[in-house]
Amino acid sequence: MSKLVNRPYDTLKEGDTATFEKTLTEKELVLFAAVSGDVNPVHLNAEFAKTSMFGERIAHGMWSGSLISAALATTLPGPGTIYLGQELSFRRPVKLNDTLTVQLTVKEKQDAKKIVILDCLVTNQKGEKVVTGTAKVIAPTDKAELDAPELPEIKIG
Repeated sequence: MSKLVNRPYDTLKEGDTATFEKTLTEKELVLFAAVSGDVNPVHLNAEFAKTSMFGERIAHGMWSGSLISAALATTLPGPGTIYLGQELSFRRPVKLNDTLTVQLTVKEKQDAKKIVILDCLVTNQKGEKVVTGTAKVIAPTDKAELDAPELPEIKIG
């Protein structure tokens, strides 16, 4: 079983980094549509997507954004982090089977409320920028280490 370990506010320094990686599968794409309610045919309908500017199906932009949330919650600062806000710029489409890497970098700390501003960069397997932005979080103040939950398998259909 894997562990989730946080980085409390007092241990963070400007310039600290962490990464998180995930591959977009057909199942991920369909589940994201089901959970979000975003059934835009450019994501789900191959024939329709062929007529789009991308020529094929693409991921929801917020799927990439959700990876930033996952990275904040599991790596930096990690468990106990409270997400306050996010600015995102979508740079290029994400296609099926793309592997995205989120890189978080501590940009600024605000001691009064334990707020951390992080630069967020999401790249694909070719090293191309997919998403850029900044996140604002409240970092945990106490160290935590816990077992990562085992999520149930979800079947489509």
